[in-house]
Amino acid sequence: MKDVRSMAAASGEGMMNLAQANPEAMGALSGFIGAALSEGSISLKTKELIAVAIAAYSRCEYCIVGHVRNAYKVGCTREEIIEAATVAIAFGGGPTAAYTGTTLMDAVNEFEHDFDDVK
Repeated sequence: MKDVRSMAAASGEGMMNLAQANPEAMGALSGFIGAALSEGSISLKTKELIAVAIAAYSRCEYCIVGHVRNAYKVGCTREEIIEAATVAIAFGGGPTAAYTGTTLMDAVNEFEHDFDDVK
């Protein structure tokens, strides 16, 4: 089982270190990501489910952990998160299934009740 809470903390710390090392580039990236993952014609909830699927397809463990946590934070359910990842498996095959069955499921189980007040 992955220690997804430690992975989330390490990812956040790493991004802060990058921002200190290159504030202009990381500021631009942060601004773009913030704009892309905000409410719009597509709801933030739907955007986070898309991000979960892309993270699983890309096999980025830190992205998987972060976006599963963010998906719960904006009110997604366990079932929605797993279903989004299952769509990614349809395109990514075995490798995506492996990351979904391990890292994603560890994150789903770990963060499931962190944002119960949102649902």
